[in-house]
Amino acid sequence: MPKRFVLRAGAIVAASALVLVGAASSASAHVTLSSPDAKPGGYAKLIFRVPTESGNTSTTKLVVSLPKDLPFAHVGAQVKDGWKVEKKTEKLAAPVKVGDVTLTQAITTITWTATAGGIPPNDFDEFALSVGKIPEGVDALSFPTDQTYSDGEVAKWADVAKDGADEPEHPAPTLKLAAAITPVAATTSSDAKDSSDPLARWLAGAGLLVGLLGLAFGLRPRKVAPVAASGEAGTPDSGKAQS
Repeated sequence: MPKRFVLRAGAIVAASALVLVGAASSASAHVTLSSPDAKPGGYAKLIFRVPTESGNTSTTKLVVSLPKDLPFAHVGAQVKDGWKVEKKTEKLAAPVKVGDVTLTQAITTITWTATAGGIPPNDFDEFALSVGKIPEGVDALSFPTDQTYSDGEVAKWADVAKDGADEPEHPAPTLKLAAAITPVAATTSSDAKDSSDPLARWLAGAGLLVGLLGLAFGLRPRKVAPVAASGEAGTPDSGKAQS
């Protein structure tokens, strides 16, 4: 194989690898959302992971929008050193009942603004909310987020992915809600119990029989070696005969 062909093939493979790595880095660099305890009907901690994609600018502001059609009765924002946090409350178009509370207004946006350097280039930080109650009967909640850089550029993470479609270029941070799992009672039916009992009794009987056989063999008397008869060498009678 010509040396030139080998070098050209190697260059193509290396370039392809760099393109793939760059694409993977870009795809994983958007603002993401996770929660360690979110479940329908409960309270949850929401964690927004914010990377600074730029190589020469910092992230200086983050604005998270909360669902207006499914508002939260409680919203608490994480207090962070080097950041100022603000909550914006709006009047709802119509009252919304959340659990035992009927809301006519709700917190709709949370804004963190850097008071120091912000998130440096190629680094990331996390911002947390405590919210509740999580609405029931929904599979996911989206939180459109604006990320502002130190040069004034604003990245809007607001596109909601459609079912079966590829991930959009600027996806909104989305909280996936797993369906509640009904625990299975740790009981068996009478039929299963009846069918398993004979087998259990048979196995117990077989084990007992094996144990008894082992005990019988263990207690069997051992054979005793015969005692030497009188008159043999080494006995008193043999000594008298020699005298």
